[in-house]
Amino acid sequence: MSFPSFYDTAPTITLRDPLANLLGASENGIIKYHYADIVKLAGHSCPTVAGAYLMTRNALKKLYGDELPERGGIKIEFQDDQTDGVTGVIANVISMITGATIDTGFKGLGGKYDRRGLLFFNVDIPGEIRYTRLDTGAATTVSYHASIVPPSPELMPALRTIIAGQDDDIRLEEFGHAWQDRVRQILENADNPALITYA
Repeated sequence: MSFPSFYDTAPTITLRDPLANLLGASENGIIKYHYADIVKLAGHSCPTVAGAYLMTRNALKKLYGDELPERGGIKIEFQDDQTDGVTGVIANVISMITGATIDTGFKGLGGKYDRRGLLFFNVDIPGEIRYTRLDTGAATTVSYHASIVPPSPELMPALRTIIAGQDDDIRLEEFGHAWQDRVRQILENADNPALITYA
């Protein structure tokens, strides 16, 4: 399996999962996510997938600082409904990283490690997504602004042409490279304060 080389240089997200530690799935329960892992989950790479990844990465840094975030110990709340726009795609990415689910996650062992009831939609919050630590109650609300890395003027017209079936192999390859180049630029702006804002 071959991915664009910039996937390897994208920021990573490291968490500690007490359940993974208990069951011996990873040493000390430490799990590191790479952007390529998220692409495998979503089946594609786009500004939305990159944004979900970076919103989570940045929110966890804000909540935990130098401490390892606890997978399964974070509540996620969305301003939008799960069927609105790309909210479902974003929720899937965040669920993979944090373990938070509505009612489909792990049911727990002896009253611990329950991953259900940690994901909510249609919440009145001053931004797109709120992340809350269950242990301390500390919370941060984030919004994503992909527009700071605008697509090239030719990109969306090319996509419409391809969807209409008026394409060839060369046009498809050029489009794919241009599309991923925008994703690359978004990931490179991970720490740009205008990309992810806090409320």
